[in-house]
Amino acid sequence: MTAHGASREALSAARERLDALTDNTGVDAGHLADELAAVTALLDREVSLRRVLTDPAQAGEAKAELAGRLLGGKVGGETADLVAGMVRSRWSASRDLVDALEELADVADLTAAQKSGALDTVEDELFRFGRIVASSTELRAALTDRAATATAKSELLRSLLGGKAAATTERLVERLVTAPRGRSLESGLESLSKLAADRRERMVAVVTSAVPLSDPQKQRLGAALAKIYGRQMHLNLDVDPEVLGGIRVQVGDEVINGSIADRIEDAHRRMAG
Repeated sequence: MTAHGASREALSAARERLDALTDNTGVDAGHLADELAAVTALLDREVSLRRVLTDPAQAGEAKAELAGRLLGGKVGGETADLVAGMVRSRWSASRDLVDALEELADVADLTAAQKSGALDTVEDELFRFGRIVASSTELRAALTDRAATATAKSELLRSLLGGKAAATTERLVERLVTAPRGRSLESGLESLSKLAADRRERMVAVVTSAVPLSDPQKQRLGAALAKIYGRQMHLNLDVDPEVLGGIRVQVGDEVINGSIADRIEDAHRRMAG
């Protein structure tokens, strides 16, 4: 999604909420992806509803309540909360909200693949499928034929990928082919590959401190860890008085202990060196 101004900020906030949610091991990211895709399809069809939910003249809370009433009982609480947060935000254009929902569905599916250890496979399969499509004019024509039904396209994809590709790859490609929403097949596959690469580069640091970190401390720690590990770093924050005024940072299997000031100062020294 290429977002501008308010929509870019709204998408960034939604991505952060999704990341925080799916970092929870109790959340089924694949199921969340299905529900976000269903909401995407709903708002793509219902143009008037989409406009109401992105109307800057309406109060954000009122729009969130409307979304809650529409989705109540149809999707889970996590999905409903995500959508409510998104409609509270300001969007440059009503279509940007649907584009963002679509992107979040794709990211949730890629997160599910990451959790199961299949993300590298998915990224490779998306690339290889793109090459296959590029080399076959006949296949591309069949997958992009506007006269063909979604069912026919799904069956064609199953004959090509069924049992030969990761489940996440099949789901992502099927959504793209059956609901392109104005995207070309090539640009859609390119966007999916970029999202997969971004997800692969993301790391999570579990930070436990005796007292809540201030915003400047969180920013400095996040930047320092990103510099040290060479990847974007998401901080999962927890407070435990037993840390006795210090901090504990876990990145994967690596655990760093020490006082907040010492660890941040050490990180800055490593950055300078």
